[in-house]
Amino acid sequence: MKMKFNLKSAAALLAAASLVSPAFANDGADSGKRFPHLDHVFVIMMENHGYYQVLGNPNEPYLNSLVTNKQVNLATNYFAVGHPSLTNYLEIVGGSNFGIRSDNSPIWGDGSCTTNLSSGIVNADNAGGNAPVPVDTGDVCPITGVGKDAETPAVDNWNEVSVPPSLGGTPPFYNYLADIDGFKSVPQAFTVGKSIADQLVEAGKSWKTYQESLPLGGAYEVNNSNGTVSNLTDFTDLAPLTSNDFVALYAVKHNPFAYFLSVELGNGIQNVVGFDGPGGLYADLATDNVPSFSFIVPNQCDDQHGKSGAGAFCAADPGSDGLQAGLNPGLIQQGDVTIQRLVEGIKASRVWHEGSNAIVIVWDENDYSGLTNPPAGYNPPQTQTGQFPAQNQNKVALTVETNYCNSHGVQSTKYYNSFSLLRSLEAGFRLPCLNHACDPGVSPMTDLFGGSNNGNW
Repeated sequence: MKMKFNLKSAAALLAAASLVSPAFANDGADSGKRFPHLDHVFVIMMENHGYYQVLGNPNEPYLNSLVTNKQVNLATNYFAVGHPSLTNYLEIVGGSNFGIRSDNSPIWGDGSCTTNLSSGIVNADNAGGNAPVPVDTGDVCPITGVGKDAETPAVDNWNEVSVPPSLGGTPPFYNYLADIDGFKSVPQAFTVGKSIADQLVEAGKSWKTYQESLPLGGAYEVNNSNGTVSNLTDFTDLAPLTSNDFVALYAVKHNPFAYFLSVELGNGIQNVVGFDGPGGLYADLATDNVPSFSFIVPNQCDDQHGKSGAGAFCAADPGSDGLQAGLNPGLIQQGDVTIQRLVEGIKASRVWHEGSNAIVIVWDENDYSGLTNPPAGYNPPQTQTGQFPAQNQNKVALTVETNYCNSHGVQSTKYYNSFSLLRSLEAGFRLPCLNHACDPGVSPMTDLFGGSNNGNW
């Protein structure tokens, strides 16, 4: 489905919409009165493990030591919004799913295709074959313009539904997937197709996303890579090797900025870099050339996602009931060591000791397990207590460490979600809230970032 939709017309729509939509409310200045000003923020993204799979896990000693020793503040009631990965990444950096509830790759550089915002049709997998709404299952038109995003139901029984083990499915993920906390839903809403990257540029600030295992040639049109070869590689001279012979360590579905037309066709693609090489994460830390906002994404072995064919310390979890049973201890430890390497690398840099800075460690979503009130006839496996784990409905871990506040060791019981994280970043950078980050009840995580909160958000 194609239509002409140029950037000029999108800008006109945006300007008109900003006059009437609460999604464009500029509350950044108000938030700044109580939320600490931030010079640099480092967000480290981890994958596919719930709160109780990480906290107290003996194979996650470094992360747990940060909590136990009160080096970090911990959100004990933080939830991812939906499934799958890409949706959560978009919600953290843009406050919306933008009509995308899949992990499909972008249609690189196509400024004329019809966006999901424009069509109102959700891009989804429809793995259950029973989608209650029209579904677009193709690659994703680059995000731009304005329109309505996709509803996130409290319980999803049609999208990203796994194949049961009896039909060859593995691992045996549950066939009813709890979004947010199994009770709340996010209705479809008016949305502007931009991210915090666009906001930072407009405010004269800088950003980068550091994506481990990107090839040195750059990110444009790269959907997967092991750091040496990618989906763009011509394997003619590598015979008998083929494109099936490398493990996709980098995955574009974990790179939300690559889905925005402003990044694909503008200079923003230069801000999508790897961990190594000139302009990479470790070079920038060594030279104090660090942007205001660093969005750091380890590869799929190091972020605890897991990939087959990459060894025991990268193999996906064989199964889980939402707790620690059934996890791959090697994968958990691989991710924990990665967190330690990143955090200590950041704190060893000179920039960490200059200005007001924060490190956020967060998991994108749980492992699809944990639904408190399953539909009639739904029979999930029981836990060791004989009860379904009611505490695990897309609840994930989030920690904050700052260099400016002595109130470390805070354990916040306040309800937060991915939109709260975006609003916190925007408040710290004195930016207006964006999309669902403006929703009633979504507040900055002031207690975790060491600010004052009189309860009037």
